[in-house]
Amino acid sequence: QVQLVESGGGLVQAGGSLRLSCAASGRTFTTNIMGWFRQAPGKEREFVAAINWNSVSNTYYADSVKGRFAISSNYAKNTVYLQMNSLKPEDTAVYYCAAKTGLVGVTNGYPYWGQGTQVTVSS
Repeated sequence: QVQLVESGGGLVQAGGSLRLSCAASGRTFTTNIMGWFRQAPGKEREFVAAINWNSVSNTYYADSVKGRFAISSNYAKNTVYLQMNSLKPEDTAVYYCAAKTGLVGVTNGYPYWGQGTQVTVSS
């Protein structure tokens, strides 16, 4: 099993920045892809970004966040980050990190999920 704990959410004004962290523990060696997803009220959960633990330049982003968000990782600390810049009110959601074995560009198939952290962007 892999356990995931997100942190770093909060309230920020439009145009501001936040950095989310996801600490992984347990059998992390069984996974190679870490992803971030989000779910806004009344909407389905959607993919945000993903990174390959073993090749940190191998990343993939949703079009809606490309150029504003950046995913990175520190394998030694078993931690993945999501730097969010130029935040918009429509970025308001609960953000989840997830882990799997697979391909970074495939946005489904994640068996391990964190509990989520709330991000609220005020206008």
